[in-house]
Amino acid sequence: MTTKRDTLSNQILTKELAQTLQRATILMQQQNKSMMTAEMLLWAFLQSPACEAYQLIQRFSHELNFEWTEFEQEVERLAQDRRSGKDVKFDFVTDQQERISLSHEMLVILDEGFAIAHAQNKSQCSTIHALIIMTHESVGTVWPFKKRGITRQKILGQAEGGLLSTKPSSKTTKAKTPTKATPTAIYFRENLVNELVNLLSITHGRHVILVGQTGVGKRSLVQAVARLITEGKGPTGLKSVIEVDESALLSDPLAEIKAGLNLAQGGILFVPDTARFFGGLHADFPDKACSELQKAFLSSEVIIIGTATEARYQERLSKSNLLMENSQTLRVPPTTIEETTKILQALCPQFEAGYGITIAPESLETATRLVARYYTVEPLPGAAVYLLHRACALLKTNQKKPISQNNSLDPEDVMVAVSLLTSVPAAHMGADERNRYLKMVEHLHMRIVGQDEAVVALSRAVKMARVGLKDPKRPIGSFLFLGPTGVGKTELAKALADFLFGTESSLIVLDMSEYMEDNSINRFLGSPPGYVGYEAGGQLTDAVKKRPYSVILFDEVEKASVKVFDALLQVMEEGRLTSGRGETVDFSQCIILMTSNIGGRYLINPDLDEETTRQLTQEALQQHFRPEFLNRLDDIIYFHPLSEENLKNILTLLLAQEEKLMANRHLNLKIAESTKAWLLAQNDHPEWGARPLRRLIQKHIREPMADYILEQDPPAGVTINVQVQGEKLLFQVE
Repeated sequence: MTTKRDTLSNQILTKELAQTLQRATILMQQQNKSMMTAEMLLWAFLQSPACEAYQLIQRFSHELNFEWTEFEQEVERLAQDRRSGKDVKFDFVTDQQERISLSHEMLVILDEGFAIAHAQNKSQCSTIHALIIMTHESVGTVWPFKKRGITRQKILGQAEGGLLSTKPSSKTTKAKTPTKATPTAIYFRENLVNELVNLLSITHGRHVILVGQTGVGKRSLVQAVARLITEGKGPTGLKSVIEVDESALLSDPLAEIKAGLNLAQGGILFVPDTARFFGGLHADFPDKACSELQKAFLSSEVIIIGTATEARYQERLSKSNLLMENSQTLRVPPTTIEETTKILQALCPQFEAGYGITIAPESLETATRLVARYYTVEPLPGAAVYLLHRACALLKTNQKKPISQNNSLDPEDVMVAVSLLTSVPAAHMGADERNRYLKMVEHLHMRIVGQDEAVVALSRAVKMARVGLKDPKRPIGSFLFLGPTGVGKTELAKALADFLFGTESSLIVLDMSEYMEDNSINRFLGSPPGYVGYEAGGQLTDAVKKRPYSVILFDEVEKASVKVFDALLQVMEEGRLTSGRGETVDFSQCIILMTSNIGGRYLINPDLDEETTRQLTQEALQQHFRPEFLNRLDDIIYFHPLSEENLKNILTLLLAQEEKLMANRHLNLKIAESTKAWLLAQNDHPEWGARPLRRLIQKHIREPMADYILEQDPPAGVTINVQVQGEKLLFQVE
C-alpha cells in the first residue's frame, strides 16, 4: 500500500530560501541521510555566503565575539550526527524533481517562519524568518545559538528596516552598503558600464532595459552605476539607485512600486524582470501595479532600469509601444573566459572567508575553463561562480586529503565538482590531451573493427580542430556516413563521443524520419512564444544548449523536410541556430554526423569495383541532395561490408562485454574458440553486419546463462566454461 505524500509549495518560500533548501538536499545526500533535518538546513545556511541568514550570523560572530569556525564545526557535527526524525509524509521537490522527506522540525520552522512573514505583511518565508524559529527551545538547532547569546529578539533587532520590515520598503543599492554579494560586484565590465552610463545620460528616453540570460551579470551593471554615483562619476543628475524589494513586491505590488518610485525621485529605480509588469491580461501583477510602473516610463522624474531575458523581452516588452518609444535596450552577453577568471579572482577572498579554506590561484583558471567547456546550462559568470561554490562545499564536506592539504582547494577538487555536475569523468578532464589525440585512431579502433577510412577521416578533422586549424564559427566537422546496416556507423559515433567528451551521453541522436513534415521544424527548434509547445523547447536546440560539446547524429538525413534541412544547412555553414525562444545556440564545438541510405544498393553490390561504386553513389547523392549541402560536407565517408574476420573480431569484443557483466556478479566466464566459431556459424545474415551477433549472444549465452545461475546458484569466484555440445552450448563450472 502506498501512502500519499504532500508536497511543500515553493510559493511560500523566497527564492533565496528555496535555493538554500536545494543546497541542504545536496549535503543531506552526501551524508546518506534519508530525511532533511533542521540542523541540515542550518548547515546549508553556513555554506551559502550570499544568504541573508549567513550574513546575519557572521555579523553576530563579530558583535558577540565568538569563533566562526568553531560555530560552523558544531553545526556540521549536529547535522551529521542527528538521526532522522519520524516521517511526517511531507516532501520538498528539488529542481531535478527529486522528492526529499522533511522532518517534523523542518515543517515547524517553515510553517512558523511563514506565519511570522504573514504577520509582517510578507507573502513568503525567508532565510531570516527560518533563522528566528531555529532559536526556539523546541528546535534542535537552539543550542549553538543559545550558548552564544543569539536570541529571537536580537535577530529581529539586527534585521529591522530590511527584510523583516512591517511595510513595503525598497532597498538602496549603493556600493558602500551592498545588500548582497554578487559575482561581478567587484570586477566591472568597463565597456558595458560605460555604455549604460551613456544611455542614462541622454536627455530623452533615458529608461534602459538590460536584456540577457539569467546569470550574465545584469544586476552587477546596475551596482556598478550605483558605485559610480557614490564616487561622483555617475550619469548627470542622478543621485541614487533604489531596488524594489522582491518580498514586499510579492506581498503588495502596488504599494511597493509606489514606495520605490517615491524613494527614487531624482535617481534610478531598479526593477528586475520588468516583463512581469507588461503583457496585458498575461501580466504577473494586478492592473494598478502594472499601470503605476508603466506610467513611470512616460516621465523622467525617476529613471527605470529593468531586466529581461531575450525570450521575455520578445514576448512582452518589444510589443509595448509605450516602452519602445521611451526606453533604450542594452544587451548583456555572457562574460568571456578571461573576464570570468578575473571575476573569480576578485571573489576569491569572499569564498575563502566564507568557507574557511584557501584557494589555489590555478583552481580559478581551471574552474573557468572547465565550466565553459562542460557546464553550459547557465552562462558565464554565473555558472563559474556556482561551480566554485560546489567545489568549496565538497571540499568542506568530503575532506579525504592529507591533513596538510585539507583546507586548500586545488584543480583536482574543481574537476571532481565538474564531474558531479556533468557526469563527465574527472580523469578525462585531467588526462594528457596531447597524447590522447596523437593516439586517437588507435583509441577508436579499440571499439571499431575495420572501417579504417572512416576512422582516419574523422580523426584527421578532429585533430585539426583541436589545434585550432578550423573555422572557429563552424562545427568541428560535418560528415555524411554511407554504408549498409550493422557495419559500425552508430558505434563510431558513440566511440567518438566517448573519446572527445568522456561519455556516450554526449551523443545526440535524431531520427530524421520524425521530421518529414514542414511543421516539425517547431519540434526541431522549439515553438515561438505564444504557440503550443513553446515551453517544451526544441529537441535539437535544447539538447545542444545543455551539451554544446556533443556529437550529433542525424539518422536517415535524406528524409528531413525542406525547412528542417534548411536549419541543418545553417548549422553546417554558420555554426549556430536561433531557437523558438529567441536564444542563439552555438554548434561550433559539435561534430555533425549524418547517415543516408542514398546509393546503398551500390555499396553492397559485390559485382562493382570500388571506383564504379563511388561514381554511382555520387551521382545518386547529387540527384537527391542540393549542391549547397554536398559542398558544406567536410567528407563523405564510406563504410564497407564486414568480412568474416571482422565479424569474428566484433564477436570477441561483444563477448568481452559479457565477461564484464559476469564479473560484476563475481563470476568468471570462459568461452572457448570453438564456441565462438559455433556462434558465428549460427549467423544466417552476415550481410546485416554486426547486428545479428548481439541477438545470437542474447539467445545462446545470456538467456540460458540466466537460467543456469538461477538453477545452480554457483558460488562467487568460480569459472563457468561455455562449450559446444551437439546443437547447443553447455555451461559447466570449471
